[in-house]
Amino acid sequence: MCSHYQALKEREKFLRHFDVAPPPEEGAKLDLWPGYLGPFIRSHPHAGVGDGAVPATEALNGLFGLVPHWATDTKITKSTYNCRSETAAEKPSFRDAYKRNQRCIIPADAFFEPDWRSGKAIATRIEHTGGQPMGIAGLWSAWKSPRGEWVFSYTMLTLNADAHPLMNQFHKPTDEKRMVAILPVAHYKDWLACKAGIPEFMRPYPAENLVAVAPPANNSLFT
Repeated sequence: MCSHYQALKEREKFLRHFDVAPPPEEGAKLDLWPGYLGPFIRSHPHAGVGDGAVPATEALNGLFGLVPHWATDTKITKSTYNCRSETAAEKPSFRDAYKRNQRCIIPADAFFEPDWRSGKAIATRIEHTGGQPMGIAGLWSAWKSPRGEWVFSYTMLTLNADAHPLMNQFHKPTDEKRMVAILPVAHYKDWLACKAGIPEFMRPYPAENLVAVAPPANNSLFT
């Protein structure tokens, strides 16, 4: 499961790849862990009303880790940064966002997973072989804080990776292998617009399109 990833550094790259302007940089992080503020893309709430001036999508900043409406504070982000796609419709933290089709795309330059094959967790960077950004499928939510402020948040959807040639190398040997749901570029619009659940989009991203880059020796972000 992914608890650490990097957002896009280049704003022009963001606009060019996702066809939407990135949100303001103020407060947002490039190196993201649960509870940090980062960008996500959703369908514009007023898209489809017949106003040609309204864009189809918008990019917002939100907390990495979904905050459901019933939460009392944002500490829950430490355990809601990933959502198993198989149980999204059932889990209390995610089911409202799922039922309301609050889908989003999380732009990423890379994400990190622990490689345990040496006996200890070595944080390994995973990126697209062509260096292009990745769009990770997610769910978003809006939570009203006790002070009356609206706080956006998001979670990454994950799927089983036991048979994936690359992603089955990560996490502890006894753990189920999981990976984030990376969307093909051609599916971005369909993912945001679809109202019929999420299973049809939960396909392992081709291993040949991903590359794992190990850190320098004696450098681990997980120890």
